[in-house]
Order: sequence, then structure tokens, then C-alpha cells
Amino acid sequence: MDYVKGIFKNRPNRFIAEVEVEGNLEIAHVPNTGRCKELLVENATVWLKPSDNPNRKTKFSLHFVENRGELVSLYSQQANSIVYDAIVNGKIKELSGYSYHQREKTVDNSRIDIYLANHEDDCCGMNFLTDSCYVEVKGVTLIVGDEARFPDAPTERGAKHLKELIKLKKERNRCCVFFLIQHPAGKFFRPNWENDPNFSKTLNEAFDAGVEILVYRCDNRLDGIDLIPESLDFDLAQSLPDSIVND
Repeated sequence: MDYVKGIFKNRPNRFIAEVEVEGNLEIAHVPNTGRCKELLVENATVWLKPSDNPNRKTKFSLHFVENRGELVSLYSQQANSIVYDAIVNGKIKELSGYSYHQREKTVDNSRIDIYLANHEDDCCGMNFLTDSCYVEVKGVTLIVGDEARFPDAPTERGAKHLKELIKLKKERNRCCVFFLIQHPAGKFFRPNWENDPNFSKTLNEAFDAGVEILVYRCDNRLDGIDLIPESLDFDLAQSLPDSIVND
């Protein structure tokens, strides 16, 4: 199904947006619980996916917004699928070579986005999994200059996932937090100390504990989204205040 072009007008709450489509005001679902206030500004061009479900309360879902001449993906759940497909197809060199791939692995009271392992046979011919690797994916849309920052709003859930990775790492598993930059203008990653110092501090603790950090970005098009197979740099230190960066 093709996308429908619209003009963003307002976001009454984090779940819905008021959007003008062909002169009519429509309600669209926003599949991203982040603030996105730098992206969803009045009169921004957005691209909507129509719903074919007659019982759904909203007629559209808001998938893309144009910002700084780029097409930005706001469908946060799609980040997991993009990373998973890229791993399976060998596009992420740091996570290549695994024979077993699983989405949403339950660990204690959490679900880790991606679980990787290798099949091996024991002396009796029984198959089992070794070399466990847990990957937590975070989609990033906030850009300051050319820096991608996460999160754009405080996330206790995100910090909880990092603590789970730290625990799994201490149990001698390989663990990664994967930041997928969904705004093509982002060329570099830094945690958002100003918006969420707790997540940023926990990310530093995770890195010090041996949790790997991977940063990649997307090529966004209306006919598809692809991961660009080239890792980007990151810096976990606290940045200058935005007022100084933007001067």
C-alpha cells in the first residue's frame, strides 16, 4: 500500500497526531512514544500509512516526517526488524557468524530484542546452543548538529534493559546495545545526558562492564528502509550544553 502525504498540525498526546490530508483534518496513530518535538513541528510534511482495518480508531499511522531535507522514520518498532534482518543477512560484521537467531528472548522479567547463538553437537549427537549473544536495539531520531542522541525523553525501561545486559555479561554472555540512527543526518552517537542522566550513566556502566555498543544508521525511502552496513563512532562523555552547541 502506498503512503499518503500529509501536513502535521498537532499532537494531543503521545499516541496520536492531528494531520491535514487533502484539506481534511485526520487523526493518525504515532508509532513512537518519544517526544519527537524537534521533528513533529507544525506544518511539517509527514507520510502516512493508511489502515485497512475498518474497526481501528485511527485511519492512518504516521511513519515518516521530513526534517532537514531528510526522511526520518518514526516507526520505532521497525528498528528491531531492520537490525534483525541485517544480522540474518550478514550486513553487520560485528554480529556475523551466528547460526541461530531469535527475536524477543525472555530473560527473567525482561525481553531482550535479539538473541544469537551457535548450534553445536555433543558426543551423543544432541544439539545445543553455545556462544550466547544478547542484543538490545534502540531507535534514535533526535539529532543535535550531526550528533544522534538517545533518549529524547527519560526512559526507565531503557535503563532497566541496560542493567539486564550488565547482569548477563557478568554471567559470561556476550551482550550488545545497538543504536540504530533513524535520522540520516546523524553521523555520530552520544547519550542524551541533558534529558536522561540516569540512562546515560547506566550506559557508561554497561560499557565499562564489557557490554558492546554498536551504532549504525538507516537509508530511508518510501519504498523501503535499509541499514547502511558501516558502523559509526560514539562518545559516552557528557557533551556541551545544547545552547553552546547551537551558537
